Amino acid sequence: MLGPTMTTGRLPTIRELVATLAQRDGVDAVVLLGRDGMVIDGRAHGGLDLEPLAAHVPPLAAAAGELSATSGRGALVTAVLEYERGFAIITTLAADAVLVVLVHPQANLGALIADLRRHRGNIASII
Repeated sequence: MLGPTMTTGRLPTIRELVATLAQRDGVDAVVLLGRDGMVIDGRAHGGLDLEPLAAHVPPLAAAAGELSATSGRGALVTAVLEYERGFAIITTLAADAVLVVLVHPQANLGALIADLRRHRGNIASII
């Protein structure tokens, strides 16, 4: 689903990737951002403003880095935050790019995370 397109064999563009993830069942928002918190591309349902959302991600990534320094777990790859009304998945794609996906509590979280893991290299290569 997130890898090369079936018809052309080419990798999707960033815009196509974000659109594909945003259309996935249970997804409320998808934001691709730089480590500085600036939005590269994004889609949200329900009028969610992506700029303030993206601005909160770098401090979370920095805190995860501090936790890693203390625990020796290595660099942040994926973080899943559970809230009362859904989940936030934060995935590091490259040294300067992060993907955030907001999903409903009923969404198939395992399948989404598995797809992100499986296609991380392809996603990173189009950034």
